[in-house]
Amino acid sequence: MEILWFLLAMGLLFAVVAPYVRRRRGAGIRQVAPGSPDAADPAAYGFVLQEEQDVRMPGPDHDLLDVLDVVQATRDWRAASQLLAGTEKEGEVRWQRIQAFAGAASLELQQQPGVGGAWLRAWRAEAPKDAGGAAVHAEFLVQQAWRSSSAGSDEFRIILEEARKVCEEAALLAPGDPVPYIVELAVARGLGDSHEQFDRIWAKIIDRAPQHMGAHLAALHYWCEKWHGSRADADRFATTAAARAPQGSLLAALPLFAVYEHLPEIALVQDFYRTAVVSKAMDGALYAVHSARPDDPMLAHVRHLLVLFLIRAERWTEAMRQLVHVDGHVGALPWTMSGDPAAEYTVYRNLAVAAFEANGGSPATLAH
Repeated sequence: MEILWFLLAMGLLFAVVAPYVRRRRGAGIRQVAPGSPDAADPAAYGFVLQEEQDVRMPGPDHDLLDVLDVVQATRDWRAASQLLAGTEKEGEVRWQRIQAFAGAASLELQQQPGVGGAWLRAWRAEAPKDAGGAAVHAEFLVQQAWRSSSAGSDEFRIILEEARKVCEEAALLAPGDPVPYIVELAVARGLGDSHEQFDRIWAKIIDRAPQHMGAHLAALHYWCEKWHGSRADADRFATTAAARAPQGSLLAALPLFAVYEHLPEIALVQDFYRTAVVSKAMDGALYAVHSARPDDPMLAHVRHLLVLFLIRAERWTEAMRQLVHVDGHVGALPWTMSGDPAAEYTVYRNLAVAAFEANGGSPATLAH
C-alpha cells in the first residue's frame, strides 16, 4: 500500500507540473533528459537523501535530540525533566520540546504496546509534582486519543477527559506556563467545547504569551470548519492575529495556515495556487519569514508550509530558497499528514530541483 500511495503522489505531482513541462521551448525552458549529465541532482544543493531526513522535528534542536536519545536508550526520565526545567516557560521552544517528548512516548507505545513509553510512566510516578512531566503526560494523552481512537468514540472522550485533568494539574504546578492551556485547546476541539469554553482557555494563554505562534496554530484548528467554526471563522481569526502582530512576528504567516486547513481535495479553480487569496497568504508568510529572527523556533514550521504552496504555484526559485533552510528535518506540516513524511517531502523537493534547473537555475544562481 505504501508503494501505491507513493505512486499516486507522484502522479498528482506530475499533474501539477504537466502544464509547465508542455510549454514551448521558445519560452526558454531547458529540457533535461532523466539520467543525462545535466539531470538535476538534489545533492548539488547540499540536500540529503530521503532516508536521512529527520522526521522528529521541523528543524534542528540538538539539545532536545541528544536528551531524547539518552532517555530512550536508558529509560531514565531525569534528563528530560532537567531540559524542560531549564527551558523558558513563555517561549515556543518549551512547547515544541513537550510535543516531542510526548510524541516519542506515544510512538513507542504504538510500536510496543504495554511496554513502550515506560519512562514517561516512571516520570509521573516518581516525580508527580514535576511540572514538565505533567505537561508531557497531558500532551501524550492528547496524542494517544487522536492516534488510537476514533474521534467521538467513548474511548476517545475518556482519554481526552483524563487529559483535561492532567492539564489542570500541570497548570497548577507551573502558574506562568501557557503550555498546559495550549494542550487543553486540543482537548476542547476533541470534546466539542463551546466557543465560550474555548474563550476562557484562550484568555489564559493570551495573558501568559500573547504572541505564541504554537498557541495560535492550535487555536486555528479549533476554528476550522471541520471542527467548531467555519472557513470564515478561521480566516477571521488568522487575519486578525496577523494584523495585530508586531514587526518580526511569524503570526503574519497565520493566514497561510488558514488556507491550508481549508484546501480543497481537488482544486476546481484553474491556477488555484495563483489566486489572489492564496497569493496574498503566501506573500504574507514570505514577509514574516524575511522579517523574523533567524533563530525563531517557529521559523521552520512556516518555511515547510511555504515549500508546499510555492511548489504548487510553480514559484520554483522561491521554493528553493526555503528548501535550503529546512532540508534534513521534516517533522512539520504538511509532510506529517502523510504516513511517510520523508517520502512526501522528498517528492516535492526533487520536483522543485528539477523544475528550477529546467528554468535555468543552478546551485550558483541560488547562492546569489
